[in-house]
Amino acid sequence: MKKKYPIGQMLAVLVIMLFFATTVQADKFSDTIQVFKKSKVVQPFFENAYAYAVFPTVGKGGIGIGGAYGKGRVYQGGKVTGEATLAKVSIGFQLGGQAFSEIVFLKDKRAYDEFTSGSFEFDASASAVAITAGAQAKAGTEGATAGASAGPATGKQAKTGYHKGMAVFVHTKGGLMYEAAIGGQKFSFKPFKTKKN
Repeated sequence: MKKKYPIGQMLAVLVIMLFFATTVQADKFSDTIQVFKKSKVVQPFFENAYAYAVFPTVGKGGIGIGGAYGKGRVYQGGKVTGEATLAKVSIGFQLGGQAFSEIVFLKDKRAYDEFTSGSFEFDASASAVAITAGAQAKAGTEGATAGASAGPATGKQAKTGYHKGMAVFVHTKGGLMYEAAIGGQKFSFKPFKTKKN
């Protein structure tokens, strides 16, 4: 015999599930922002930038032909203004896979408008500053392992400034890949709907 659940009970469960899903999503962005805020090189950008886009996880991989993809949010004045998607297809010397976080600081309204125009792409000369240098390797079944990293709280970080109104930082989360440029990354933006009074 099937057990019947009242609609109110099912709605309560659904609301609780949505609350936890939203909280986990919000924590993912908050946690990523906190990682970047720990870097002394990045801190001034949080204080001076007009806006920024944060991508908690970007997956990248390739063997000759590669790609990268990630979803993020754009913040302006401390509030989320919309969602952004990062995509890249690349051809050339590359081997492996990697997961990293990325933040794009937008110096002024012009840079913000350009980035959120709907479809923005970094030119070939664009590059990011890594606030973490890391390498991981593992062989066999729990056999040999190796790792090295210098995180935001350790060591000196490279200095950077804005290039064409934007500054980009990446934080490696895992993996091993040879390719440093972010040129060719394409971004799409979808604004959140604002309520009218």
